[in-house]
Amino acid sequence: MSTADRWVRPAVSGLLALTGVLYFWNLTASGYGNSFYAAAVQAGTQSAKAWLFGSLDAGNVITVDKPPAALWVGTAFARLFGFSSFTVLAPQALMGVASVGVLYLTVRRVSGPVPGLLAGAILALTPVAALMFRFNNPDALLTLLLIVGAYCTVRALESPRWLVFAGVAIGFGFLTKMLQAFLVLPAFALAYLIAAPPGLGKRLLHLLAAGVAVVVSAGWFVVLVELWPAGSRPYVGGSDGNSLLELALGYNGLSRIFGAGSGGFGPAGGADPAFGGVSGFGRMVGAGGGDSGGLGGGAGTAFGGSPGLGRMFGASFGTEVSWLLPAALIGLVAGLWFTRRAARTDRTRASLVLWGGWLLVTGLVFSFMSGIVHPYYSVQLAPAIAAVVAISGHALWRGRAHVAPRLVLGAMIAVTAGWAFILLDRTPDWFPALRWVIVGLGLVVSTAVIAGARGGLAAVVAFGLGCSGYTVATVSLPHNGSIPVSGPVSGEVRMEETSAAVGRLLAATTTKWAAATSGSQSAASLELASGRPVIGIGGWSGGDPAPTLEQFKQYVAAGQVTYYVDGGRGGGPGGSSEITEWVAANFPATTVGGETVYQLTR
Repeated sequence: MSTADRWVRPAVSGLLALTGVLYFWNLTASGYGNSFYAAAVQAGTQSAKAWLFGSLDAGNVITVDKPPAALWVGTAFARLFGFSSFTVLAPQALMGVASVGVLYLTVRRVSGPVPGLLAGAILALTPVAALMFRFNNPDALLTLLLIVGAYCTVRALESPRWLVFAGVAIGFGFLTKMLQAFLVLPAFALAYLIAAPPGLGKRLLHLLAAGVAVVVSAGWFVVLVELWPAGSRPYVGGSDGNSLLELALGYNGLSRIFGAGSGGFGPAGGADPAFGGVSGFGRMVGAGGGDSGGLGGGAGTAFGGSPGLGRMFGASFGTEVSWLLPAALIGLVAGLWFTRRAARTDRTRASLVLWGGWLLVTGLVFSFMSGIVHPYYSVQLAPAIAAVVAISGHALWRGRAHVAPRLVLGAMIAVTAGWAFILLDRTPDWFPALRWVIVGLGLVVSTAVIAGARGGLAAVVAFGLGCSGYTVATVSLPHNGSIPVSGPVSGEVRMEETSAAVGRLLAATTTKWAAATSGSQSAASLELASGRPVIGIGGWSGGDPAPTLEQFKQYVAAGQVTYYVDGGRGGGPGGSSEITEWVAANFPATTVGGETVYQLTR
């Protein structure tokens, strides 16, 4: 490292340290975060089979409705350090720090340490990133794996063997959140196809090898599940036919894009069963009609509002991730234009193709998908926005001796300030002076940049002040339930709770399952309260055929279930209501802690 670059290592260490402080600060205030996934981690600490398959309960009746890669990591952490709120949430915070670090390395490799640091800082301070890296949904691991894939693709422009490692990262992204991981593949492939040094034939062969790596690294677990005897493994939650492949193509695949009518399991649009577990519920459903897909708000924003080109700027997604989205789009167009005459292997243009393709493909899919979509999905956009802004902004700053780069950079700053004003105006009672400070500073700095004045630090502040304030507000509040949102929303949450009396009752049991109840969300709350396995009849929505009535009768006859707790969410076509009726007709009921409990053992 040269004398001039001695500042880099302390700067990177400081960025990672501050990111760690931001993501670990008061982390356990959120309790177990998403109790659904927390209960699966608890089950994994009690059963190796539950760990492998991602079961909701240690008795292995049914899995969660996602593949288990994120649970593999979380359970390993909980097995090492004990199951607690901290060990449930800490892995995601560590993934956040790692994501910032790998993004820095990726951008630095092409554009240098300054844009690398800027990209890392933007990612760390994006509200939805601060939300999801402090929460136990699979999105944290997915984001890290995709950034690792981008790093390997950039390295592959120098050494083709790295492209296989990019494929492996995407494959494990599939085992984290299925087809959502594949949204970056067109961008990775196009960047390599355009800019890699080998001839066209070799580039195509390298891409084919990377595709094989994706299939192998994702497919081994799919094959394992399909070949494992169905009677000795848990039912694949969310699937129609107890198939992980069907889950990927149905409920977590085509039905997400085209709606339930595409043939996958699950309701379209706003009819998601997760609606009962909303954090910041009041702000998200609003008071008016449905979101038009433009810049307005209204009911259904917990589920993305109506599809449309403006969805990423609208009431659902806008304050989560769009603070620098207009600047990223301007910078992407300008960067590609200014590098149009560069050599085919130009690294800056290749990086813009990679990150810009990631941003455009993912953003357009999220904007127009008609099935289930939630605002926190937008964390997948955050690395691309950060990288494009950092790479293009730094390149424009270096070219500020010319009028055109100054005009574009000034426009990026002014538009960012104006858009931050609009976003902050959506929560007018929170720090109302901030939006006026931002718009004033943005106009001053934009004018100065266009006039040719120096002031890079002021430009950076103008870029990041709005989203940084929202991020600080995000980490100051707890988040629970199934659909967390960022920003200065109420810390009160709506989620299923279990009385202490029922928790103590179940904790004293010794059968294979302490209890059964309708729906996985209710079962998860009972498991966390008691530390004992609970059958979530019917899975997430109560509609999965696991267990069937006959199977449940067998469990009860064998003395494997002590109680049935009534009142859980579910009752779908998978047999949940039939089991409830059979229990009510054949077993005595009592009230414990305000809940109806049936004694199933004699």
